[in-house]
Amino acid sequence: MKFSCLLGASLLATSLCSGGVVGAKASSISAATTLQIRELYKSLIEAENNHDIERVRTMLWDSPDALFVAKTKTAADGNWAGFWGKEVVVQHLQDLYAGTFRIDADYSKERIAILAPTVAETYVPVSISVAYAGQSGTPKPFLMIIEWVRVSSGA
Repeated sequence: MKFSCLLGASLLATSLCSGGVVGAKASSISAATTLQIRELYKSLIEAENNHDIERVRTMLWDSPDALFVAKTKTAADGNWAGFWGKEVVVQHLQDLYAGTFRIDADYSKERIAILAPTVAETYVPVSISVAYAGQSGTPKPFLMIIEWVRVSSGA
């Protein structure tokens, strides 16, 4: 069994995030599972910073319900949108990677919540630089929230 991104790399402006986490107590997560999720998260960030779309693709949940919440190319597109389905998410990431795209994560503030026996959620403050459709590429703070689901190795 392995973990895959359940909802892609959902990015929300930190000013929009509030509230607590519903799920199992942190003490119920095993050290091995915590380590596996931390390593997967770092691997995802590394792949994204290297614009390695094939490596990122292997980490995404293979489902039409996979979701990536991100800024759109233009304000006319709504500023923020949900990109649904693995291949739609991959295409959006490829579009981002065509320009400047970098994530700098503050791993010292990473938190992991276990939502169910097979679902974990990571919360990591990040700074994202994107020069997408004429944007400046100036780093902006976000809270990166990723759901991970344990799937069979073939999923």
